Amino acid sequence: MGKIVTVDQNSPASCVVDQAVVIARAGGVLIVPTDSVYGIGAAAIAGNPGHERIFEIKRRQRTQTLPWLVGSKEDVERYAQHVPAWTRALIDAYWPGALTLVVKAAKAVPDEYVLPDDRTIALRMPASKLVCEIIERLGVPLATTSANIHGHPSAVSGGSLEQALIDQADLTIDGGPAPLAIASTIVDCTGDTPRIVREGAILPEELLATAGF
Repeated sequence: MGKIVTVDQNSPASCVVDQAVVIARAGGVLIVPTDSVYGIGAAAIAGNPGHERIFEIKRRQRTQTLPWLVGSKEDVERYAQHVPAWTRALIDAYWPGALTLVVKAAKAVPDEYVLPDDRTIALRMPASKLVCEIIERLGVPLATTSANIHGHPSAVSGGSLEQALIDQADLTIDGGPAPLAIASTIVDCTGDTPRIVREGAILPEELLATAGF
C-alpha cells in the first residue's frame, strides 16, 4: 500500500487500520480524517520521534502541547484526574463527538504531552470508527492536532490537505469530506464551572445546559 490510502472512516478496511497501526508503532506520523477536521498525529508514548516531527511538519511552537484522541469514554479514568462530576455529563452527552476537554493530566501521562504551567492535557473521543479502531489496536491514544501548517486553515477533506504535510507524513488516510467540517469545541474542565476555550461544533449554551449551568 502507498503513502496515501482512501477509506470510509465509518467502515474502514482492516488492511488500512493494520497499516496505520504498524506505522504508528514504529514512531511514524499519520494524517487521519475525523468527524470534525483532518488531524496529524502519532502514538502518544514517551520519547516518540513522531511526536517531535509533528511540531516540525506543522511549524508549531514546541511550547504548545498536542491534544490526545482517545478510543473510549473510560480513557478519561486513565489519563485524567480530579475530573468534576459535570464533566462526566459532557462526556456522556457528546462523546464520541466534536468536544475536546482540557483536564488535569494523570501521573501516567508522559511529561512531554502535559502543559507544564498547569499540568493539563486535552482529550477527545472522535466519532470516527477508523480512528477509534486504530487507537484500540495501538493500545495508546493518538497525540493529534489539526492537519495544517500552523496558522493556515484546517483541512476538511482529503483534497484540502496541504501537499507539504502529505509529503512529510508517513501515511495519509483520505476519508473524503469530514462530516462536520468544523473544529471541535474546547472546554476547560479544571475549574468549578465549564470555561469554553474555543467555540466549535457544539453550541456554548447547549454545553452549559448539559453541564447543569
